[in-house]
Amino acid sequence: MPRAELTVSVPSGVWIGDLSRRFPATTFRVVTAFTGDETGVGLVEIETDEAETVLDAMEAHDTIVALDVLYADDEEVLVQFETGDPILLLPLRESGVPLEFPFEIRDGAATWSLRAPSERLGELRDQFSAFGISFTLERMREERPETESLLTERQREVVATAVAEGFYATPRECTLTELAETLGIAKSTCSETLHRAEATIVSEFAERTSLLAD
Repeated sequence: MPRAELTVSVPSGVWIGDLSRRFPATTFRVVTAFTGDETGVGLVEIETDEAETVLDAMEAHDTIVALDVLYADDEEVLVQFETGDPILLLPLRESGVPLEFPFEIRDGAATWSLRAPSERLGELRDQFSAFGISFTLERMREERPETESLLTERQREVVATAVAEGFYATPRECTLTELAETLGIAKSTCSETLHRAEATIVSEFAERTSLLAD
């Protein structure tokens, strides 16, 4: 089945696009989201050094119906939100293409990974056009799970280092900042690589143990 990686330009007027452009150094990581006929609901991790300012701007945005802060520390805030303008997810709903979570938005650009039959991906392209959403196809390949490694070489390196440094220990022995410094990469890159690897591992575990069929 084809796997596509896209960079999607979030339209103006959509809260997460507007805020990510206003705070370009902030990472918005959508953990999960779904849309109904008129509203969208989701969970978003906000990685920022100015959490209070970002949250105030989010609450003041015209399209935000409700928000609740579920968790906050020095590096991240976890927010449950409801929006009255879920246009970003509508092309996915209309085309029947599932989106892999989490995905990140920085400076108005969303990074998406998805797997679907070619005809569904073609329908998604048409739906993007219908909703006036621009995107760039970064990569597309045919996946063969039986022969391909579960993680990329870079993901394996980051995860292995995270384990060795105690990032997953309880209590945690290494912060995200320290892990990024050890690897010699930006904190946002380290975080994104970890989240993608973790999502892949959890999805594979769920499929192999039939959790998705329950």
